[in-house]
Amino acid sequence: MFDFRRCVLETSILIQHSLVQTLLIASFLSTLLYLLIMDIIEILKDDYQRFPENQTYSIYAEDVYFQDAVFKFRGLKLYQWMINFIKTFFLNPKMDLHNIQRLGDTIKTEWTLSWNSPLPWKPPISISGWSELILNSDNLIISHIDYWHCSRVDVLKQHFFPHH
Repeated sequence: MFDFRRCVLETSILIQHSLVQTLLIASFLSTLLYLLIMDIIEILKDDYQRFPENQTYSIYAEDVYFQDAVFKFRGLKLYQWMINFIKTFFLNPKMDLHNIQRLGDTIKTEWTLSWNSPLPWKPPISISGWSELILNSDNLIISHIDYWHCSRVDVLKQHFFPHH
């Protein structure tokens, strides 16, 4: 004979079990998402500290868009070339990270890039500014735009009129 109460009880247990599983999965996915978000921030912090050596290019999409006051291009190979150019021709390049924050798919960094120019008197050069990085759904950087707090002329002047 059909036991209605037992059927309701077993269905209730299954629903509760299913609900617990769903909550556990949601908690796991939330934690995983948090770790992914923190990972890219930690990777960027490490990259800024090592700049321009051993950069983590795997966090960039193959068709990443880059723009600053000098360059404007698309593609990871060109981005790597630009970093290698800095590594090769700038003396003592250093990137100081002052702040980094993420809001949704955008990461904003505030920094100062400094180096010595390869001119015979090796003048110190410094550019402060910020970057806006846009992430795609795979958490890869698809856009990296740098903004400077000074003009290109100001940077050129530093080569001949060092600030004290």
